[in-house]
Amino acid sequence: MHRMRARRSHRFHHDDPGSESDSSTPWTASMRHKFREENEYRGASFWMDCYEKVSKTAEKYKRATEEHKREIEDLKAKNFFLRLWIQTDHDDLGGRSHDPGFSDVVLFAAEDGPNGGQSKPVLAHRAVLASRSPVFKAMLEHEVKESQSNTIKISEVSYDALRAFVNYLYCAEAFLDQQMAYDLLALAERYQVQHLKDYCEKFLVSKLNWENSIINYAFAHRHNAKHLLEAALSIILVNKDKLKNHRDYSELVKSDPCLLVEIYEACLAKQEEEEAYLAERRRRRRRRRDVVWKGRGEELVIYS
Repeated sequence: MHRMRARRSHRFHHDDPGSESDSSTPWTASMRHKFREENEYRGASFWMDCYEKVSKTAEKYKRATEEHKREIEDLKAKNFFLRLWIQTDHDDLGGRSHDPGFSDVVLFAAEDGPNGGQSKPVLAHRAVLASRSPVFKAMLEHEVKESQSNTIKISEVSYDALRAFVNYLYCAEAFLDQQMAYDLLALAERYQVQHLKDYCEKFLVSKLNWENSIINYAFAHRHNAKHLLEAALSIILVNKDKLKNHRDYSELVKSDPCLLVEIYEACLAKQEEEEAYLAERRRRRRRRRDVVWKGRGEELVIYS
């Protein structure tokens, strides 16, 4: 036992490069001092590296957590959207029940067929349409033309967009490109399908750039798409000096001059905000320059 303790003691003692009893390395006082200084420097550097790594990891974790939260919220919204038809009371539809295996209403994209005629039919169930859209619900539960004929004609929409729209009402999924997102968002706004509207807005915001900012701003303004409107306007404001040279500028002047006035008003408000911010920064700098130290240890003098 004494030997083991002695060995351990010797090993730990030997590991200390500053130990005076280490006969293999004669350490002087200056060498020992230099060693301690280097260790202190390395220690500070080590902890700084650790801090930076932990900060980066924490930032990545924060972003991942926020993204995960958004995904959970999206899934909750999708789940709620898909559960709506189960909760629909058949009495709300005039007592008309439906067989899940068979459709009981037909939708047409008006004037989208061959030679401007009626397009191919899109089959659906009254209960699903009524549970997803307040507009369809009002249309189908009252004695109106669409309710009596079990036929709904939808204008200003293509057959492909209508089919994608009805499909979304069943499964809350859609394959989007720019044009399809525009078409589906317009339908979602018309028939008050908020989940689909949010879905299309997120897609369009992800595709925003300077080239399509004016088109998207005008589209968002027409269809009350708040998130898309704000995102497009922020890009326009960043590039306001190039606004008149934009390829869609002249078209906007002709088609919607009032909207152009709104853009310029936003540009002016942004400019005033920037000028106020710069003025505040200059004021703070002047205050800092007014604070003068007359040397180390002397009292602070402030010139007003």
